[in-house]
Amino acid sequence: MSGVRAAVLAAVVLAVAAGAAAVEVVPTEITSFGASAEGQAVPTGWRSTTVPGVSRTTTYRVVTVEGRKVVHGEARAAMSGLDHRVSADPERTPWLHWRWKVSRSVRGGEAGSRAGDDYSARVYVFFDYDLARLGFAARMKVKAARLLHGDAVPAAALCYVWDAARPAGTVVPSAYTDRVRMIVVDSGDAQAGRWIAHARNVAEDFTRAFGESAPRVSGVAIATDTDNTGDAVEAWYGELRFDADGVAGR
Repeated sequence: MSGVRAAVLAAVVLAVAAGAAAVEVVPTEITSFGASAEGQAVPTGWRSTTVPGVSRTTTYRVVTVEGRKVVHGEARAAMSGLDHRVSADPERTPWLHWRWKVSRSVRGGEAGSRAGDDYSARVYVFFDYDLARLGFAARMKVKAARLLHGDAVPAAALCYVWDAARPAGTVVPSAYTDRVRMIVVDSGDAQAGRWIAHARNVAEDFTRAFGESAPRVSGVAIATDTDNTGDAVEAWYGELRFDADGVAGR
């Protein structure tokens, strides 16, 4: 991927929580996939996010698995995502719950590598970060992104991934911007084909990643992508929700 496309990708990844009209009332909960119809490409309350310069997009649709509505994503040398605006207080409801399943890990994928920046599944959390808290150089990078993609581009995000190479627990900056931190929560193929439930304290993860307290959450996103490696994988995403409770699988 060229440097120009890398810069655009970084800006778009950060911008998925942006772009809403000023009059929009941002929800305080993530819309359940159960509110969507079978086969719906963009779940109710969510939006499709594409990347300029990537011609093939991931196919998403709502399906029923074991009696529950989930989102199925299939990427064949493709990249796109689904995002959802949400306003959540990381002090009151710091725990993000979700479950996912993948067909397998991406061949050649590796967190932190530009050539391997592909994942069978990923969940982004975006934060309403005050730009004034950044140093000069980092502030200028975010301002440049905002000139291209709007004033609401967030300045900090966490990205939980199912990686092919790095072990669970690894935290590395994105290959494109250090304002996104990649957190490996599943790795390899040992658990492929099984539903895995996660509960992550985003406030604690933010502090570990950025060395400061977490601001308010402004959005989440899911994505299955293989545009760099050219691989073909599938993923299934269950409900996402913020909670005060950290017990996974509820």
